[in-house]
Amino acid sequence: MGCKTVRTTIPSRGNGEIQDITVRVNEAVASSELNCGLVTVFVSGSTAGVTTIEYEQGLLRDFSEALERLVPKGIPYAHHAAWHDDNGHSHVRASLLGPSLSIPFAHGKPTLGTWQQIVLVDFDTQPRQRELIIQILGE
Repeated sequence: MGCKTVRTTIPSRGNGEIQDITVRVNEAVASSELNCGLVTVFVSGSTAGVTTIEYEQGLLRDFSEALERLVPKGIPYAHHAAWHDDNGHSHVRASLLGPSLSIPFAHGKPTLGTWQQIVLVDFDTQPRQRELIIQILGE
């Protein structure tokens, strides 16, 4: 069993920006020289998350609008009072989405569906440099 960890930094505008990171993950798996196993994608920080989605403009808008309905920006959050900032909704959205995703891979490639891409979603209210950690376990 082999293990490889790849760390990369991704600049983000925040405010719900969704970035397709599929190519980065594919490259990390390919460079690992492992044939099959599991790749985990993790974003450090408490205001961003990782998931899969069909990366097309209509669905990206639908996803953003659904999150606004579930966790609106313009309401009071206890986090704002505690820390005197404006990103309480960012923390809640990131917690619901989750910071990581595990995907099996075979023949040196993640086993994603035809219309399935891996995305990083940055919910914070300001631009950030996001650290993405891709860990590949396999043989």
